[in-house]
This record gives sequence, C-alpha cells and structure tokens, in this order.
Amino acid sequence: MKIKGLRWWVITLIFIATVINYIDRTAFALLWPEMGKDLGMDKADYAIMLNVFMACYAVGKFASGKLYDKIGTRLGFTVSIIIWSVASAFHAFARGIVTLSIFRGLLGIGEAGNWPGAVKSNGEWFPIKERAIAQGIFNAGASIGNVIAPFVIVFLYAHFGWKTTYIILGAVGLLWVIPWLFLNKSTPEKHPWVTVEERSLILSDSIDNHKGGTKKSKSLSVYKILSYKESWGVLLCRFFIEPIWWFFAGWMPIYLNDKFNLSIEEIAATMWISYLMAAAGSILGGMFTKKLMYKMSVDGSRKVTIALGSLLILIAFVCIITLVKSGDFMAFIYFAGLALFGFQFAIGNIQTISSDLFKGSSVGTLAGLAGTVAAVSPMIMNWFVGQITTNSYTPAFIAICVSVILGVLSILLFIKKIEPVKE
Repeated sequence: MKIKGLRWWVITLIFIATVINYIDRTAFALLWPEMGKDLGMDKADYAIMLNVFMACYAVGKFASGKLYDKIGTRLGFTVSIIIWSVASAFHAFARGIVTLSIFRGLLGIGEAGNWPGAVKSNGEWFPIKERAIAQGIFNAGASIGNVIAPFVIVFLYAHFGWKTTYIILGAVGLLWVIPWLFLNKSTPEKHPWVTVEERSLILSDSIDNHKGGTKKSKSLSVYKILSYKESWGVLLCRFFIEPIWWFFAGWMPIYLNDKFNLSIEEIAATMWISYLMAAAGSILGGMFTKKLMYKMSVDGSRKVTIALGSLLILIAFVCIITLVKSGDFMAFIYFAGLALFGFQFAIGNIQTISSDLFKGSSVGTLAGLAGTVAAVSPMIMNWFVGQITTNSYTPAFIAICVSVILGVLSILLFIKKIEPVKE
C-alpha cells in the first residue's frame, strides 16, 4: 500500500497533537476558580502552579530534544503525549499544593516535547522549501487550540465537572497515539507506504541526507553545537521574540479586564479573534517563504519572512500605544491579532533554522536548547510586566518592541548565511 502525500498526513497528526496540547494547558486557567475552591487554594497558590509549569516546561524542552535525537520522533512524540495526557488526567486526583505541583510539573515536561519534536519531524519529512509551511501548519495548532479551548472546556465542565473534564482530556491525548503509531511507521527512507516520488523529494535535502552516502550523522555534543555562532543566533532570537506570544497568552485577559473592565464571558467571546488571526499568520508565513524560495536562496527567504513578520509586530504595538482608546477594546483585539499574526508569520522560519544549520541527530538538540531558552525569557517577562504595569502597560509594550528588534538583529548578526554549518 502506498499513500500519496504521506508527509502531509504526518504533519496533520502533529497539528492535532498541538491543538490537544493547548487545550490541556488552557484548561487549568479556565477550571481554576472551581478547582481552587475545592482544593482550598488561593491566587498565591495559582501563581506557584504557573511557575512550576514554566520551570518544568523549560527543562522539558532541552530534555525532550535530546530524547528525540536518541529514540527518534516516532517514539519521542509517543512518550511526550503519554506523559502529558496522564499528567492531565491526574489533575482530577490532586489533593493539595504538593500533588498538584507534581502533576503540573509532569504536564510541563511532557508538553515541552511537542516543539523540538515537530522541528525534527519536519526536517525529516519535508524538503527545505516546504519546511516553513509545515512548521506553519504545526504552529497553527497552538492558535487553533487557544481558539477552541474555551468552548471545549466550558462544555465539558458544564456537563461533567472539572475532575471528569481533566480525565476526558487525558483520554483524548492517549487516543491520539493510536493513529500516530499506525501511520508513522518509520522514517521516510524506510516507510513502506511512501511513494517513490515522495521519497525522492524528501531525501533530496533531508536532515539525514549526506553527500557520498546515506549514513546518518552522529549527534554533536551540546558544547560543540554551542561553539557555532549560528546556534547563538537561533538561541538569542528565540529568547527575545518568544515573550510576545506568552505576553498575550498570560496577560491579555488581565489587560482586557484592567483596561476595559471586560468580564470573563466577554473576554472569551472576543479573544478568539486574535488567535484566529495568529493561525492565519502561521499558514501564510510558510506559504510566503515557499514562494520566495523559487526566486531567492533559503537564507534570503527566511530572513525576509522573519523581518516582515517582526515589522508587523512593531506596527501592531505602535498602534496599540497610540490609537487604542479607553472603551475601544475591539481595536485592541484586532491590533493584538496583527501582532500575533506577525509573530506566527515569522516564528515558523525561526524554528526551522535548526534543521537548516545542522543534520540528523543534532537538530533536536539545538531545537530543544532553543525551546528551553524560549521558556525562560517569558518567566523573566512575567516578573517584568508585573513590576512595571501598576499604572500603565505602555512601558511593557515599548519593552516588547525593543525585544523584537533585538531578536531580528540576533539572526542578522550571528547567522551571516542560513546554510549547513561546516562541522
């Protein structure tokens, strides 16, 4: 049996896993009022839970990157989603701050694997010209997850309560493993269902393809990977640009309540628009890069897309600072959507650079390191925003604009040309 376009089925499953990932993590914020009351916990405990998740998430990014390099993406994804699905279901059995911290930590470790796993899988299954659009499809899962999570969670909670909701969410993640193991039987060069044409297309510039033979490259050590300045370009860019996504994910509801006095229902009824625009940015960023690669080099195509996406972010925040007036919350929703569109337009190409620079087993390691860095900087941002937004959010918006510029400069200064490094 041969399946035409098998690589697109693989990325579709990763997209679905990402949607599940975001629904599982969003459930905590939505279910917390009732959950916290039942467990006798307050807002201070909630803040601790957020930090536990983010700290374990940061560790999980690097650890899962190494794991994927060691056991492959097929088993790596299986391990990640089983860990986070079981942890999600176990939330129903939490009895206090200790047990809940353990379950939140496990959720963070498991969910972190989704990102380095997707980067590595896309490098294995897609030729260079298609990697940005594949990464865009994957990243769209995060946006779509944010769009549908409130509706799914509220429905389940209304019918079953918060404990059963967590159990159902965990079960859905475990069910995903079945089609994943069935469809993704092996890597492209050995998969029995890949057509000859698709195999040739994929292997023409796969991350495991090497001149003069088919032997896979040995994974470089972390020290060796960090000895290349190109790696620091990826790490610094992720450090500076990642807080943009987490600012909206963590602070937009609070901002809408503080600035416009919106209720939870009003926030849920409008915020999805911004994330739907983000999903469009994910797909269009990949398509835009693919079109550019017919006329430009990989280096030029990626850098132009990253620069354009970053410019849209800057325009959006300047508009938020200068044009959004009190009471005009829909203007903020659309400008926030423009910022998230720009972020997703650029981030797929930033994440894909790991597979442009390195081959084989080293890709997951660099992607994992980048993911860890990208989890640390939002923690700094959360503290920073909390300190400087007592009277106005404008200083935070300005700081984000500076951070975007530094992110683009990191790519331009440290990566003179996006191409395989000379190992």
